[in-house]
Amino acid sequence: MISMDPIVLISKYYKPKSKAYNILYGHSRAVTAKAIKISLNHPELNPDLIFIEEAAMLHDIGIFMTNAPNLFCFGDYPYLAHGYLGCELLTGMGFPEHGLVCERHTGTGFTKEEIIEKNLPLPHRDLIPVTVEEQIIAFADKFFSKSMDVYMEKSLREVRKSISKFGKSNMDRFEEWCELFL
Repeated sequence: MISMDPIVLISKYYKPKSKAYNILYGHSRAVTAKAIKISLNHPELNPDLIFIEEAAMLHDIGIFMTNAPNLFCFGDYPYLAHGYLGCELLTGMGFPEHGLVCERHTGTGFTKEEIIEKNLPLPHRDLIPVTVEEQIIAFADKFFSKSMDVYMEKSLREVRKSISKFGKSNMDRFEEWCELFL
């Protein structure tokens, strides 16, 4: 069994205490805390708390490979690619399930058809959260931005307004999560 320590993995790709590290770490801690809280409030879903804690900390590990100057990341890929890039990174280290959280957490996920129709810079396959753990982390992620106020939780109203811009299927998925997790 390969040892999993999210902070050690993050520190391999982000210089500790750098601006990019602080943004990623702060955002990931906030998302992790909300995901754990949701999980504890819903024991009937039988979520794997250890996995949620690890994967929530790592869900955005791929941002360093993207061109996101506002996050102090100066890579070559568009920001939207951070999920599948994180998946490739974690899968290559022996953590494919954690990688799938990276790949599937963006927005409420994307279907293959949406990716092709919108010409998104993503692999042509379904990138929708499947497991309860993937869904909890993706849901929790919607409440926090990656900015200097990473600890400020958005209201449900703010999240709904943001998601509504991406069409009915995204809004429907989010509302299903609200029914499950709130």
